Amino acid sequence: MHLGYLRKAYRYLLKRIRELKIHWKLYLFQSFLATLVLFIIALTLSIENAVVIASIASTAFIVFTQPSSPPAVPRRIFWGHVLGFCIGCLVNLIPHQYMLTDALVYALAVGLCIFLMMIMDLKHAPAAGTALGVAITGFSPGVFIAVVTSALVLSMAQSRMKGFLKDLA
Repeated sequence: MHLGYLRKAYRYLLKRIRELKIHWKLYLFQSFLATLVLFIIALTLSIENAVVIASIASTAFIVFTQPSSPPAVPRRIFWGHVLGFCIGCLVNLIPHQYMLTDALVYALAVGLCIFLMMIMDLKHAPAAGTALGVAITGFSPGVFIAVVTSALVLSMAQSRMKGFLKDLA
């Protein structure tokens, strides 16, 4: 049984190497574009926005590896993150001073964000991370600017570069 697993892992590794030999230029090009766009975004953000930056990085992954997928639609990127920001701010207003109430508020932020994204057809998973990040850090003008700017830049990058980008995943 253990040997069978090793054979499967070996075949999988060979398949990945073959794909890399064929598509290495696309992987490199689209990874470079993602790096460039995130560099531009990071220049405008401060480290206090680190939790939100993580969800933006997840959006960049979707935009630059799966540009034709439904979550990569610019409307879903932008409004999904704005919705996540608003929900995070809203649930952060709920008093939470203890570990149990913290966990409840953070879970509520994610659950409510998922629910509203589904209803509003704004399905963009990283936006739930934005809701969580803002629920943790709370409202600040800097976080708002970070979320809106990042979502706008990634939405524009997706719509402007869509013809150049290929689905890699």
